[in-house]
Amino acid sequence: MIYSTATVPVNPEGETPLTRAQAWAGLVLKARDARLFLPPGLCTRCDVVEESATHIVREATIAGAGLREIIAFEPESKVTFFQATGPREGAIVNELYEDDSGALQLRFYCLLGLRGREPDGPEERAEQAQFDSDKGYRAALLSTLKRTRELLAEGRL
Repeated sequence: MIYSTATVPVNPEGETPLTRAQAWAGLVLKARDARLFLPPGLCTRCDVVEESATHIVREATIAGAGLREIIAFEPESKVTFFQATGPREGAIVNELYEDDSGALQLRFYCLLGLRGREPDGPEERAEQAQFDSDKGYRAALLSTLKRTRELLAEGRL
């Protein structure tokens, strides 16, 4: 199994501050259309195929792999991506919370396996190393917040 976690401050010094509502709006928009947040060409399709008051189902092609995700929302708190089909199985969570000092934080964590691959095999170990690297999910969190600020400045959020 792959377990990874990363946390970043939503409002580091020198950045335009985001409210919880604005950071939440960015997370919801990312769930609805990953193309707006991922590097150009990485996500070539992202369609919401079902939605309710508590979740959406999206079908996407990311890094050439087709996947279907059930995405659950806990308003202004947590977005959970359940990997229904695709190369991975398990859950990915993005969570907004205040730390002990009251500063807003964005945390990522996941528990995943690779479908059709040996548990704790070389593929899972390589994926674990990627998730935990400087280019892994910590970088993705920072990129999500940067893009949220850009969309806010453009009046698109």
